[in-house]
Amino acid sequence: MKNEVHYKLQTGDGDRKIIIKPVNLRQPGNNLKIIGVFSLREGAVDMGDIVFDDKMKQWEYTGMGNLTHTEAEQIALFIKKNKTVDHI
Repeated sequence: MKNEVHYKLQTGDGDRKIIIKPVNLRQPGNNLKIIGVFSLREGAVDMGDIVFDDKMKQWEYTGMGNLTHTEAEQIALFIKKNKTVDHI
């Protein structure tokens, strides 16, 4: 995933619109390197990051309580499923 995507997170309190933006590094030759860090935002509110290990297997949510573990897991599974998609 090279570009930000808009994700509809379904919760018991209704749908939340989450923006997932990959944190990529520019390398020589203007190439992007995906590093497994995905910034989360809801509107203007920064919600922390989901950070994957180098094999995209394990993840951690670094936010300060904006999401439950189950909600963060839904987003992490979406990212894993769509990690090679440039635009959704």
